[in-house]
Amino acid sequence: MKNATKCLHAGYTPKNSEPRVVPIVQSTTYVYDNTEEVAAVFDDPTKSLIYSRFANPTVMAVEEKIAALEGGVGAMCTTSGQAATLLSVLNICEAGDSIISTTEIYGGTVNLFAFTLKKMGIECIFIDRNASDEEIHAAFKPNTKLVFGETIANPALTVLDISRFAAIAHAHHVPLIVDNTFATPILCKPIEFGADIVVHSTSKYMDGHAVQVGGVIVDSGNFDWESGNFPGITEPDESYHGLCYTKQYGKMAYILKARMQLMRDFGVYPAAHSAFLLNLGLETLSVRMKQYCENAAVVAKYLAQNDKVERVIYPGLPGDACYALAQKYLKGASGVISFVVKGGKEAAMRFMNSLKLASNEVHVADIRTCVLHPASETHRQLTDEQLVAAGIEAGMVRFSVGLEDVDDILADLEQAFAKV
Repeated sequence: MKNATKCLHAGYTPKNSEPRVVPIVQSTTYVYDNTEEVAAVFDDPTKSLIYSRFANPTVMAVEEKIAALEGGVGAMCTTSGQAATLLSVLNICEAGDSIISTTEIYGGTVNLFAFTLKKMGIECIFIDRNASDEEIHAAFKPNTKLVFGETIANPALTVLDISRFAAIAHAHHVPLIVDNTFATPILCKPIEFGADIVVHSTSKYMDGHAVQVGGVIVDSGNFDWESGNFPGITEPDESYHGLCYTKQYGKMAYILKARMQLMRDFGVYPAAHSAFLLNLGLETLSVRMKQYCENAAVVAKYLAQNDKVERVIYPGLPGDACYALAQKYLKGASGVISFVVKGGKEAAMRFMNSLKLASNEVHVADIRTCVLHPASETHRQLTDEQLVAAGIEAGMVRFSVGLEDVDDILADLEQAFAKV
């Protein structure tokens, strides 16, 4: 099936007389005929459903759909994108390990990697995505367990050279984890370019309507865990009577360990109703992404010609620093545009406060146009040095183009610029 068809049909196929729409299974638990069956599922939760902290039929349908869209062997939904990123790392890292990440990533991920994981004994080594292969290779340590990057960085809007980073990671026998939130599998499938694990904040384009917070981890099934140092996956898990994930589950080892071990212990599994709402968004994802890209291309061209704009960052614009990478990896540059207003922070905030159609909110990738000032809002915890490393300037505005008529979006921009 093609993307548009997968969005509608993957993950759930009703049988004779069953509901056409994915049903909401609003139950925490499931009934068994005897104690022995329950005991068997506790030993191996993949045998059946037992408790909705592990799995739920509604959520499972969405997980299968997303795995199909990304080309993975399995997926696990979480309560937020942050939870997905955290578990994707903790699934293979423990105290004393290190990870490598590009600097141009979401501010919340910077905080997670630089501060919270540090308290847990996991070091993050930040590297510039434009660093030479030699410099990136030199950043690896014997305890490095993964490399992390974003397909389209939020809000720097740089494009990751996925194949290059995958090759470097694999040379050191570690996986590449890619946050594909802004691109979605409609615009890019990182697994096809060598990524091993894909994460998303499903709160963004996948949901699209700003109605639920969620995340997901997708496992490609391609990484050879036996080739590196990953005892948590390749050696017996005493909490499951000595079960070995690679021997028991093969290509599904990573994602099933995440579900059986981490979801069991952290319990960050989404509610059935949240998954139902996410599925409604997924059903129109292919159509929406096309329109986001079309609207954004018009808006980006307008901004590039505006004399009150110092610089426009949009990988879909010819001349953008990442245009060539966008042509290689993306089937569209998404609906998010970053631009720098002349006059710095004060001018940028005055422009934003003058917008009428666009909403000033801490969100992005909605069906409605929204705007945000990264330096003073989402990334305000970062130091000046970290802001520079993340590609964020004082006058930068993150503009998320919605699905309104593009002429109305342009009119709103025009009247707001007139007040700067």
